[in-house]
Amino acid sequence: MRTLLLTGPGGSGRTTAAAATALTAAREGARTLLITADGVDALGQEPGLTVKRPAPGDEFRDDLLALQEKAASAFDLLGAGRLEGEELTPLPGSDELALLRALRDAGRDAYDTVVVDLPPLPRALAVLALPEQLRRYLRRLLPPERQAARALRPMLGRIAGVPMPAGLLYETAARWDAELAAAQAVIEDPGTTVRLVAEPGPAGADAVRAAATGLALQGLRTDAVLANRVLPDDTADTWFAGLIAQQRKTLAEWTGTYGEELRAVPHLGHDPRGADDLAALHVPAPGAAPEPVEWPVTDALADDGVLVWHIPLPGAVRDELGLIRRGDELVVTAGPFRRIVTLPSALRRCTVAGAGLREGELRVRFTPDPDLWPRTR
Repeated sequence: MRTLLLTGPGGSGRTTAAAATALTAAREGARTLLITADGVDALGQEPGLTVKRPAPGDEFRDDLLALQEKAASAFDLLGAGRLEGEELTPLPGSDELALLRALRDAGRDAYDTVVVDLPPLPRALAVLALPEQLRRYLRRLLPPERQAARALRPMLGRIAGVPMPAGLLYETAARWDAELAAAQAVIEDPGTTVRLVAEPGPAGADAVRAAATGLALQGLRTDAVLANRVLPDDTADTWFAGLIAQQRKTLAEWTGTYGEELRAVPHLGHDPRGADDLAALHVPAPGAAPEPVEWPVTDALADDGVLVWHIPLPGAVRDELGLIRRGDELVVTAGPFRRIVTLPSALRRCTVAGAGLREGELRVRFTPDPDLWPRTR
């Protein structure tokens, strides 16, 4: 399955670009699923194309009612009042969880291409990082090895006089972890890439540059940058001359950075409406996915006495970088983005000796700990 995640700054036309991408893929013969939170009426009954709109309200209500039913005895003991389905409304964050569930379900269905209309930047990057973060929180708060407490549940229930919900807590955590792992597997799959949508100009250039850093920190790859609403050069109205010049300057910069990954999407002179307008944008379907991003460790022990971990961070600014070692983990901060990554096994027996940013790559140097590193003759 080929999964394409589309995002861009607010107002960049990412939903239209997602719909146009899905339409192209379906017309090229791929069984295509479009996941979008916005209504896309223009596609109608396009053959080979399915549109799914996550329903956070329904899923939130069903989950809470199911949890309430399973823990009914404990709630009754506390004198808690029951909630009815009609009074439940989605809480903040339910949209993101509904989107992750749609991603999880897409990984189980028989589609050739899945196109996902993500929220705008930078919220989209937070959504993509959410499964990894939540799974880490669950492991810290409810370590799997403590699930042996389930065996004590019947005895504790007899002592307290009511069934204890401890087992339910671990069962729920295990279910959440499995669902998050399924969504994370789709995000990290080699066939998943991100497509950035932005209007060429100063604001769009800043958004794309920041997004490139955030995506690289998460180990995600871009398959294309869509320069949206590009004006034609032969526009007679001189009022557009400054805007056209601004667009051309940004397009030249993006061409130097992204090369063949850059796609210019024309301005139609009106908002796209209907499948014909979407087709006129000539947005390409996803092609073959680029090679996975690697964070290699190189051995410089013979020359410098260190191991070097190479972390690609295009667009990163030296003054906005931060590193913190916490046990077997490294907390990496790049501007507004932060990720906690587990150290490769060889580096866990080392201490951090320094780091430097060169040519869009963060190079972290590690010195072997003599008390942990194998002794040599």
